[in-house]
Amino acid sequence: MQLELHTGLLVLDFQFPTSIPPFSLTFFSAFAGLNPQTNRVFIAPENQARFSTFTRTVQQKNPSVKTLLSIGGGDANAATYFDGMASRAVSRKSFIDSSIGLARSNNFHGLDLDWEYPSTPTQMTNFGLLLAEWRVAVASESRRTGNTPLLLSAAVFHSSDHYTINYPISSISNSLDWINVMAYDFYGPLWSTVTGPPAALYNPGTTKSGSYGITTWIQAGVAANKIVLGLPFYGRAWKLANANNNGFFAPTVGAAISTKGDIGYAQINNFIAQNGARALYNSSFISNFCYSGTTWIGYDDRESISAKVTYAKNRGILGYFAWQVGADDKWALSRQAASAWGA
Repeated sequence: MQLELHTGLLVLDFQFPTSIPPFSLTFFSAFAGLNPQTNRVFIAPENQARFSTFTRTVQQKNPSVKTLLSIGGGDANAATYFDGMASRAVSRKSFIDSSIGLARSNNFHGLDLDWEYPSTPTQMTNFGLLLAEWRVAVASESRRTGNTPLLLSAAVFHSSDHYTINYPISSISNSLDWINVMAYDFYGPLWSTVTGPPAALYNPGTTKSGSYGITTWIQAGVAANKIVLGLPFYGRAWKLANANNNGFFAPTVGAAISTKGDIGYAQINNFIAQNGARALYNSSFISNFCYSGTTWIGYDDRESISAKVTYAKNRGILGYFAWQVGADDKWALSRQAASAWGA
């Protein structure tokens, strides 16, 4: 399967897209939840109508598009619920059976697990068991029904270990069709007291870069053609301590723009236009940033998106995904990525 673009929807409080770019080949619909009492996957009532018609909607322009239902997300409760569910065989089965049923009843082609993040050796072991049992169940369902097997993927930390706790590489390689490497959020105002490239491709001397992460996954044993590089269609905004100190790693006094400093790409372009902000590209980190007064935003623009997709292509990995299309500005980044992949 050729994978050129994954896109996740309904996240970061950005608007659900009113149209879909025709050049994308795979879409994620995010997020389904996990009931901690029953360990069953569910779609919230307010999302049911959109999720149930999601595949039909995105296939209107391109019938070959594949869709996956993503489960979980970055909410702290989701990680706690996943931990509890994965710790017992009976609860893993409830999760697996309900996820397969939900995917089939809503016409998805696959399932994606977004557990952010297994963070202890026991959790990593249970994560591996969950993936292995999921794959067996998907194969069994396909044999029983005659349906094409569901695709399985997982969103993972940018490197093959989560702060020294190693991912279960064998289970990942044998059970998943691919992994979505979240190579972003290296710096942000809630956890960084200085500005930084939120999704640097290169960052010499540190582990905070997409290139470092991709390399660790390959060296750990995951095949390059099962790895997908994550691209952020949003940025992180800080308030500078000194407006005249406005480069990378400048001191800050907290978030700007919003409580968490999240800001979508279209909003960033509006900020630049409305405030006459200076926008710059750094080819060493492969990252963009802009500033006006004491407001500083790190993000990805056309230059960095193009460079990252070219990197992914040259490394021989499966492709790239974007988080998320609702934050794009008239498909500018989506088109740039597709163009770079096809170049």
